[in-house]
Amino acid sequence: MKIRAGYDIAFQCFQETPMVLMLSVHPSRAPDLRSEHRISLSGGIASRDYLDMFGNVCTRLVAPPGVIEIRNDFVIADSGQPDEVAPAARQWAIDALPDDVLVYLMGSRYCDTQKLSEFAWSRFGAVAEGWPRVQAICDYVHDRIEFGYHHARCDRTASEGHAEQIGVCRDFAHLAVTLCRCMNIPARYCTGYLGDIGVPRDPAPMDFSAWFEAFLDGRWFTFDARHNHPRIGRVVIARGRDAADVAISTAFGVTQLARFAVTTDEVTDENRSAQEAA
Repeated sequence: MKIRAGYDIAFQCFQETPMVLMLSVHPSRAPDLRSEHRISLSGGIASRDYLDMFGNVCTRLVAPPGVIEIRNDFVIADSGQPDEVAPAARQWAIDALPDDVLVYLMGSRYCDTQKLSEFAWSRFGAVAEGWPRVQAICDYVHDRIEFGYHHARCDRTASEGHAEQIGVCRDFAHLAVTLCRCMNIPARYCTGYLGDIGVPRDPAPMDFSAWFEAFLDGRWFTFDARHNHPRIGRVVIARGRDAADVAISTAFGVTQLARFAVTTDEVTDENRSAQEAA
């Protein structure tokens, strides 16, 4: 299957403002691109890309005063298969983990493991290690937090989300990641596109989504505590310790979001004909 994805984002800048964007498809999905993937900046603003310490593509630029418009529109191939489910996947002992995985056991800005460790062990210590334990954590987080865009708060930590019992997809991911780390299961935060493919369409405006990956049996598996069932058509943009590592935009100055629209749709014969006619 093919997915058409992209965005139309605008910021109001009140002075010349250096920015870092994290809006490119992750390099692991670059071979799947079926059209040009290019971040278009208004006014011919110059930019350059680099890879951060986690292997994500970042775009540097200096925005002039006024409105900067950021757009992309591309087609990417996808297997069309739902997230893999592997109930027998085992949890590895800490001393057997690869060196580059250890960082995903440690607390981070929004994943405050020290505040939830005692609770995690009391709640999940008796659950079988490996996949069953991660799934138990997802079940708990899914039931614990009430989803709502009006609950969004950019500085909410995992322990605060646990206490407040409200949040958006990033809060589900942060809490699940934190509880996994408390149980010595490496977990990393992911952000990307997740359209309503194979599920009823959500009437809310499309947004980027957050989920997480847990390291089991020597590799990373996708989990999603918000939806809590396998989904089709995830397109990862970035991975990191938590949302602080994968912000879609970081401005070194005062900016104001002026417009934000994200699209992610399966390319069908019907909408392909409509696009060609346009």
